[in-house]
Amino acid sequence: MTKVIAWLGGALFVGSLALTAWWYFVALGWPTASDGASALVIDALLVTVFALHHSAFARDSVKRSLTFIPAPLQRSFYVWLASTLLMLTVLLWRPIGGEWYAIPGPLAFVNAAVQAAGIALIARAVSGLDPLELAGIRQASGAVPKVERLQIAGPYRVVRHPLYLGWMIALFGAAHMTGDRFAFAALTSAYLVVAVPWEERSLRTSFGDEYVRYTARVRWRIVPFIY
Repeated sequence: MTKVIAWLGGALFVGSLALTAWWYFVALGWPTASDGASALVIDALLVTVFALHHSAFARDSVKRSLTFIPAPLQRSFYVWLASTLLMLTVLLWRPIGGEWYAIPGPLAFVNAAVQAAGIALIARAVSGLDPLELAGIRQASGAVPKVERLQIAGPYRVVRHPLYLGWMIALFGAAHMTGDRFAFAALTSAYLVVAVPWEERSLRTSFGDEYVRYTARVRWRIVPFIY
């Protein structure tokens, strides 16, 4: 039963990512009527709830409090909750409407290339991760957890959080920037900027002097020469 729960959680994880990608790159490009000023407030709350979940589970005190959940399913529990909250953010999103800009013709291919570069950067940043472990499946199978290693190769030589940089490039690189696309990109990017110091505090706790030396060598957190 433990493995079934974990595999279902993994399927939900993949499904939530697929839904979000389709929603941002396809559905948010359709013209919509605005739900008014309250829409932005509701959307910000949805993103905040999703973000707070991530921040809370990054704290060791929260992880230690999950004693009511069997150890092999603790990661799967996180995956189930994160995937559900992400899907609710998409499904409950209130339309903001409007359009910031629409780049026509051949120039739009430049934006498509920029977005493809962002997606490629995300893929490269997570290439060292075990997808089954990320989805909580390997833990549920009873396998011995791999020793966690600090990622310092590839794009991590340029910025300390290339996954976040790739996310921002992919979202802000849209050739057709609607109000909803911009709001989602801005809200999620703002969370990443705010959350990085807390995440790095956990990394310093986990890796000690190794991470201190890494931060001295790689100065920029997300955007080179800016942050």
